Parts: sequence; C-alpha cells; structure tokens
Amino acid sequence: MDELARAVEAALFAAEEPMTAEALASFLGDAAVGDVRAALRSVAEDYEKRGIHLVERGKRWHFETAPDLAHLLRREKEQVRRLSRAATEVLAIIAYREPVSRAEIESIRGVQTSGGTLDVLMEAGWVKIAGRREVPGRPTIYATTPEFLEHFGLSSRRDLPGIAELRATGLLDPVEDAYDELMSDGLHEDSGDSMGREETSDEA
Repeated sequence: MDELARAVEAALFAAEEPMTAEALASFLGDAAVGDVRAALRSVAEDYEKRGIHLVERGKRWHFETAPDLAHLLRREKEQVRRLSRAATEVLAIIAYREPVSRAEIESIRGVQTSGGTLDVLMEAGWVKIAGRREVPGRPTIYATTPEFLEHFGLSSRRDLPGIAELRATGLLDPVEDAYDELMSDGLHEDSGDSMGREETSDEA
C-alpha cells in the first residue's frame, strides 16, 4: 500500500462521518482527486477479506462491519423500522422520480398524501427537502438522502431494484397502475388527474 493509500485509510478511520473523494483530497493537502479515488479503490480491495470493509454509499466512503460478521456485534435485538403501506409507496416514488413534489407523488399514487407520511420519512433521515420547483406556487420538492442509500445497502440510485422486482415483492400492490407512471417521461405537475379518492388513514 503506497503512502497516499495509507493516508486515505488513516483519514477515514479517524473521520466522524463518511467522506467524499473530493473532501479527502482537500483534507490531505489538495491531493489530486483522481489519485485519491485510485487510493480508495486500493484500500477497499485490501479490506475485501477482512472483518471490516471500505464501502462507498452515495459517493461518500466509510468503513463498516463485514456483512457476515455484523451479528457478532449486536448486543441488543435490532428494532426493525416498520413503515406503513403509504410511507413505503411514497418512499419508492421519491427514490425513483426524485426530485418530486407532493402533488406529483399524489398524481402517481392516485390518492392524497398526508403531510405526516413525509414527516416520518424525513425523521427517519431517508428523505429531505431538495428545494422548490420553479413553477407557479413554487412547490417544495423532495429527494432521498445518503442515509437512505446506506440503510438499504445501495452505492447509488442506479442500484435500485427494477420495477419488475418491486412488483414481485408486492411493495406497491395497491397502486399497480403507478408502475407505468414511475418509468414514463411525463409526470403531471399537479394532482388534477388523480383518481379522486382520499385516504382515510395515511399515517406511518
């Protein structure tokens, strides 16, 4: 392992949060970003068979326990975060179509979406406000976070499962018609084409 790779390893080991290649390059005295990326790949390869791995999640790098050893470090029974059907649908739509407004989410789902559902996803750290759409009314738009990628073990949104895989899991069962909408180029800017029904309960 060369000196830059050793420096990258040390910096990530001491870092309190995951770091991008650009942040590492700056931290290490303006090292070339390309060289830092090569060093990251070298360190990741060196750790492949060890008890901890160097992984990239959303363009940020950090060390984590090897998946096959994670159970050895759990001292308490892991609490599984359970989402309501509505929250699961909203999270999937945001992940596949981000950035997306609440009206656009409702247009795809065909039902009104409770503000509490979005609050739950933001409190979980999986969804964030990504600005406002530059259209009349300037609606708030939402996107996923690096924490979303990390929680679901994704390097980037390109690793999201295909629609066929989601259909197989029954994840979006009640909104079967939304699959075509998710992958289509056209997305309504408002909820005018919704199916006109309101949810009686949309709490996560």
